[in-house]
Amino acid sequence: MSTPAPEPSGLPDPRSAYDAFLLVSFGGPEAPEQVMPFLENVTRGRGIPPDRLADVAEHYDFFGGVSPINAACRTMIEALRDEFVAHDIDLPIYWGNRNGEPSLDQTLARMADDGVRRAVAFVTSAYSSYSGCRQYRENLADAVAPLGARAPRLDKLRHYFNHPGFLEPLVDNVLAALDRLPVHVRGGARLAFTTHSIPLTQAEASGPAGGAYIAQHQEAARLVADEVARRTGVVHAWALVFQSRSGPPTQAWLEPDIGDHLAMLAADGCPGVVMVPIGFVSDHIEVRYDLDVEATERAAMLGLPVARAGTAGSDPRFIAMIRGLVQERAAVQRGRTVDRVALGRLGPSHDACPAGCCPNPRGPRPTCCQAE
Repeated sequence: MSTPAPEPSGLPDPRSAYDAFLLVSFGGPEAPEQVMPFLENVTRGRGIPPDRLADVAEHYDFFGGVSPINAACRTMIEALRDEFVAHDIDLPIYWGNRNGEPSLDQTLARMADDGVRRAVAFVTSAYSSYSGCRQYRENLADAVAPLGARAPRLDKLRHYFNHPGFLEPLVDNVLAALDRLPVHVRGGARLAFTTHSIPLTQAEASGPAGGAYIAQHQEAARLVADEVARRTGVVHAWALVFQSRSGPPTQAWLEPDIGDHLAMLAADGCPGVVMVPIGFVSDHIEVRYDLDVEATERAAMLGLPVARAGTAGSDPRFIAMIRGLVQERAAVQRGRTVDRVALGRLGPSHDACPAGCCPNPRGPRPTCCQAE
């Protein structure tokens, strides 16, 4: 990561392959009265105890019943519009959410009404997993099904967990967080890379051959930690930990939880910690509450200095990455050979997911954006 990511060159205008760009995100409530219906919709059929939903509702109430994720998407869209204009890319941008408005159903119907025939989709999830990839593709299939012959053809951009446009902002954010720790603890501070906990069975089944969720996170964390060490001359010990578990207590989920990890570090005499939300694209509720409130309060009770690194959000390098991935995929659709930017050992991810990738734990369902 010591040199800037190479820019795509000599690539066709994306309009030669696509006539729209679709931002696909999770969605969230934007008023207090929307919180509980939103949570019930998100967790329907998953056996989440009512008291857990009530607990999570309080997280949203802490921020006035408004999730930060929609504002983050709006900011990203404005930055993308500017990025597209700066590079003479004339693609209209649409936005649809898995949960809440604008819904994928509404957005795909509007795209069909506007005459969109083929669109490239960017999902605000960087890693392979059922909830982070296949479920979005199922939701897209649900949204296009009622449209029949009018339905746009959708291509999902590849996973970007090891793209420099995603990782370079995280490196800078870790360095900034280290600087916010008291001077006397910085040298010995640990890095706690956090991501969403998911059921152990889903983690094991993720990706085309299984185990991708953990392997991709570990690779991204290693790349960030190595670059921090290169820039500072200090090697900070690190660990991948988990947060925001929502499943029933009888089901095995990925551990350790960030709170338990902080307690272990405090007991071991760790002088300070930087929490790095490497599993999240933007500062949404599970970052703003689970880390900034709950984990930070836990650390204060333990007497452990902590700082939280920012996410990629709408960093110009992240926005440029999205534009580059659009150009890359357009070139592929036009039959061009193109250098696919990726750092580390795992290489660039597949463009179209294999049929058995990240299987639905409740049984097969139709999907979009799958290898034929």
